[in-house]
Amino acid sequence: MKKVLVIGDTGAMGRYLVPELVGLGYDVTGVSLDKTAPLYERARHIEGNAFKKEFLAELLSEGFDGIVDFMNYGKYEFSDYYKLFLENTDHYIFLSSCRVYDDKEQPIKETSPRLWDSTDNEELRASHDYCIYKAQSEDLLAASSYNNWSVVRPATTFSTMRLQLVTLEFKHCVARALMGKKVVLPIQAKDKPATLSWGGDVAKMIARILFKEEAKREAYNVCSAEHRTWGEIAEYYNKLIGLEAVWVDKEDYLKILSPELRTQIRWQLEYARLFRRITDNSKVLALTGLKQEDMMPMYDGLKLEISNIPKDYVPVNGEVGIRMDEYLKEHNL
Repeated sequence: MKKVLVIGDTGAMGRYLVPELVGLGYDVTGVSLDKTAPLYERARHIEGNAFKKEFLAELLSEGFDGIVDFMNYGKYEFSDYYKLFLENTDHYIFLSSCRVYDDKEQPIKETSPRLWDSTDNEELRASHDYCIYKAQSEDLLAASSYNNWSVVRPATTFSTMRLQLVTLEFKHCVARALMGKKVVLPIQAKDKPATLSWGGDVAKMIARILFKEEAKREAYNVCSAEHRTWGEIAEYYNKLIGLEAVWVDKEDYLKILSPELRTQIRWQLEYARLFRRITDNSKVLALTGLKQEDMMPMYDGLKLEISNIPKDYVPVNGEVGIRMDEYLKEHNL
């Protein structure tokens, strides 16, 4: 029985990957900062910080045939970690993102241009923005002498309590709708196509990439090919939970999210959500034997995860929510 380590087992994809791997017959160890995780036969959960080298080295000494790494290296240097993984497993899967791509080619394929390679925005290139450091991490793997890695690039992925709308996360869109409050969105995004994938489908893809020799030193878009405009997705939320969207200029939207107009918030909007995101997943389907019709339809997936919101969940109106309320009142919206 092969042993698999999932680092970040309680996240949007990890929570579905663990039972998927167990179902395929693997012995799974999951690690995250959470104290508890769902219990499965042939799976255990360890609470710990995998960024701590001593903890990680002790964990890897157990010997894992495969490692799926969902860690976010934004505050850390991937160069300090990747060799440790590659030298201690037969197959290492690194989580990148479809955010690495620019907007020059549709649909997006694994060979499509990346922002890191194509942008003339020197401030963005010099930053540690998500789209930049993910691409730089990919390049470290590609430049290495190791052959036992694969890169996966999910599109925006929704899961339990992880439901997004443009750049807004759960607490600023779904939670507001549950409170009967309107949600402010940037009008420039309304007609932009977006790919949203259910976490369970992404987990199926990743689980079936693992241990395939032909997948090594390759990158895969792990997502559905279904795309809808952000306006259509807002309508889905309206049908499911009564979310009422108010579309405003992006500069007003950005000021609501951050009065200081931090550049990384702008970049997430302008270099991701305002890009056309129509994604080609034919490469991963050919590898895994899955089919697009096997994917959860976006509407049905959103409906499922909304039904998974705990009955005792109490929404809280934070700073962004308060600024939304003030903006709506000021503009009589």
